[in-house]
Amino acid sequence: MRAREFTPVLLVKWATPVLAFAAVLAVLLLVNRSGPEPLPGIPASAGPAGQPAPQDTESMIASLQAAVKADPADAEGYALLGDAYYQRARETGDATYYSRADASYDAALSRGPDDLTATIGKGTLALARHDFRAGLDLALRARRLAPDLVRPYAVLADAQVELGRYAAAAKSLERMAALKPTLATYSRISYYRELGGDLDGAVRAMGLAVSAGGGSAEGTAYVQSLVGNLQLDRGRYGAAEHAYREALAGDPSYPAAQAGLARLDAGRGRFAPAIRRYRRVVERIPLPEYAVGLAETEQAAGKVAAARRDYAVVQAEVGLLRANGVNTDVDLTLFEANHGDPAQALKLGRRAWAAAPSVRSADAYSWALYKAGRVGPARRFSARAMRLGSRDPYFLYHAGMIAGRAGETGEARRLLARLVAQSPRFNPLYGPRARRALESLG
Repeated sequence: MRAREFTPVLLVKWATPVLAFAAVLAVLLLVNRSGPEPLPGIPASAGPAGQPAPQDTESMIASLQAAVKADPADAEGYALLGDAYYQRARETGDATYYSRADASYDAALSRGPDDLTATIGKGTLALARHDFRAGLDLALRARRLAPDLVRPYAVLADAQVELGRYAAAAKSLERMAALKPTLATYSRISYYRELGGDLDGAVRAMGLAVSAGGGSAEGTAYVQSLVGNLQLDRGRYGAAEHAYREALAGDPSYPAAQAGLARLDAGRGRFAPAIRRYRRVVERIPLPEYAVGLAETEQAAGKVAAARRDYAVVQAEVGLLRANGVNTDVDLTLFEANHGDPAQALKLGRRAWAAAPSVRSADAYSWALYKAGRVGPARRFSARAMRLGSRDPYFLYHAGMIAGRAGETGEARRLLARLVAQSPRFNPLYGPRARRALESLG
């Protein structure tokens, strides 16, 4: 019943804009969702025959390694080992597990070219590495193998969104909802609505995702953290804190929830606890987004030397990700524009847009152009970034600042006023700058 209830309203808000822009270059995180979604659990039967399935991922990896050694012709064993490596990468932030997962999926496909688990796993891995075109190809292949299963459509919808193919993504999401309304379905519908600026609808969809259940403590923490991020972006700070603490009730060290609480503290000017919490997150999961959050909070607190050190950590983390096949162009574009080399930001932004012409890459490229003083092109790409009606605080901040520099005072005032009214504490550096910019417009 939920699929039928959800499907009719899925496209109502976007039907006209998506069709109207179908002939225009499309332009996408995280918010880029923070980190790839958990893969479905590895079956209890995985592992050597007659032995109980291990409960933790490290033990599962050891068990599956033993299984493929015992039966090296078993394609599914290698596919499940790839899933376990992927899961371990999620748990540790260690990108070398991506390379191990990739090798395992390749081993599975060399033994069974139509192995569905390996095809979906390799597609999911491609998306985690931001190789969206490869992810799309693998998703289409998985859909041919299993047209009536939900899992191929999850990878397909993600790839289509990240490539700016929003009308196609909507059709994939409707198919997912018709097949089986799951956490994966509702969380993606939520993101689709979020991209179109329907934050209330995005929160409602995430409520259904919570009801659908995560199937694991991590799955529940993942969903609750996304709810917290949405509430934070809406300026509902109490609701955001509640969601993050719900996530931590099931998994007390869950990084995304801990980082969310740190972001809340930073926005409230509580820099010392924010820095401590961010530091613990970075020590456990050294991902660039968390290191950037830490460094920007340190900068806002006047701890310039510490911020400089942690910005250097970001560069080291990006190098490790790249060495393991992860494309970081969009995130690195913004990092270089804000804290590094504007010329490098331009190069990265141009490449990100060419590879995946989504609203997210358009936003990053517009900001790189703005920082390089190229206001006219920045304004054009900003319009592409905002074409779906985004209410992402960073999009609003970038678009408002660019409009102001372009002399479009009314538009700048409208965008910055919306940002300040909606989410004044979205960032400890840029929130105050947005307020000052709005005040200067009179």
